[in-house]
Amino acid sequence: MDYSAANHELWNLILQLGYIAGAILAANLLTRRIRFVRKSLMPVAVLAGFLLLLAQYLGLRVDGEIMEALVYHGIALGFIAMSLRVPPERSGEKGDLTGLKSGAVIVSSYLVQGVVGLGLTLLLSYTLYPDLFKAAGLLLPMGYGQGPGQANNVGSTYESLGFAGGRSFGLAIAAAGYLVACVVGVILLNVLSRRGKLRASRGGAAEPGVDFFQSRGEIPIAESIDKLSVQIAMILVVYLATYLASWGLTGAIAAAAPGLAATVNTLIWGFNFIIGSALAVLLRVLLERSRRAGLITRQYQNNYLLNRISGFFFDIMIVAGIASIRLEELSGLWVPFVLLAAAGGVVTWLHLSLVCKAVYKDYYYEGLISMFGMMTGTISSGVLLLREIDPDLATPAAGNLVTGSSFGIILGAPVLILVGLAPKSEVLSWITLALAAVYLLLLDLLIFRLHRRKSKG
Repeated sequence: MDYSAANHELWNLILQLGYIAGAILAANLLTRRIRFVRKSLMPVAVLAGFLLLLAQYLGLRVDGEIMEALVYHGIALGFIAMSLRVPPERSGEKGDLTGLKSGAVIVSSYLVQGVVGLGLTLLLSYTLYPDLFKAAGLLLPMGYGQGPGQANNVGSTYESLGFAGGRSFGLAIAAAGYLVACVVGVILLNVLSRRGKLRASRGGAAEPGVDFFQSRGEIPIAESIDKLSVQIAMILVVYLATYLASWGLTGAIAAAAPGLAATVNTLIWGFNFIIGSALAVLLRVLLERSRRAGLITRQYQNNYLLNRISGFFFDIMIVAGIASIRLEELSGLWVPFVLLAAAGGVVTWLHLSLVCKAVYKDYYYEGLISMFGMMTGTISSGVLLLREIDPDLATPAAGNLVTGSSFGIILGAPVLILVGLAPKSEVLSWITLALAAVYLLLLDLLIFRLHRRKSKG
């Protein structure tokens, strides 16, 4: 085997990880040494991502496919690590329905983006851009709410239906959404911080120390296998099971309903972190019950290490996500693009500001900031912003992104139908707009009805 630099496949992944590591260290140095950067609340991972993006356009050979792969796997691995953590004693109310309400918040945000986006492109098609693809505005919730994967898929479908450049337009919206999540999200963090609304900021929370490292009943710090190795092994075994479960499920759907598989299978692989989190919870429950039954005598999970591992994966994911943005996708159809990108950020924030008060009463800003990051970018950007005000993810906000996404898949099924219906004809575009507005109203009524029922209880 050739171990030299000529073997590109051997060294490429190491080089790309080295670039990410170098960008993180450089960003950390800038954050520590430059007061303006430090006071901006710009997360180190975000700054590192933009440094790597800049270096790419200055000639550094950043591999976009590897960066996208790191983002994809980092989401799942990070949430698996979080889901394996042993939860503290429950103090909340049963029947809270926060997962259902979070799902309703997510899907209602899709609908707000869809109603505004479709309304804008319909308006533009009757005024400034008569040749504009009327359903193009539905790429706003695909890019902002669901990320580049769905933006790419739906954009490609629209392109085959007559929207010239539909795929690039969708990817451009997704790139703009990620920038809104990171840049506008950081600005909002600064505004809220200056107004004294945030309970924690950079350096505001104590880092878990030695007292939190070893809990009673855990496996020793080091014996025949290192404790960190055990945590990583559990995470990777769960991720292997996630792959096998996704592969089996998509194969079964493809065999039973080939037409349905084209849409559903993409969602399953795109949201594999939900399956991974569910399997991680299942493993955690099995370990807990085995211990109670005397089948095992020690607790294998260590929350301190699992927190650090999830933080590692999220940092890598954030840097790689920003570095994988392709600025050249932001070309053509500038007026519709700018209008959709700006309107998407504004209406998403306004809508979430309203509904999050009803869902996350005890941790409103954590819930609001994390949801805004996810509904304009991805789950990774939601976690990114959340970690600035909740560094140890002590509130349920991060978990709500996962449980809410699970309910969101069910509640969001009609949205996918509407996305496929709108481009069929001009009349159907208007019908889609009306149906989306009605469904939005129903979901928001559900959110506030559940809130009032809890308040009365």
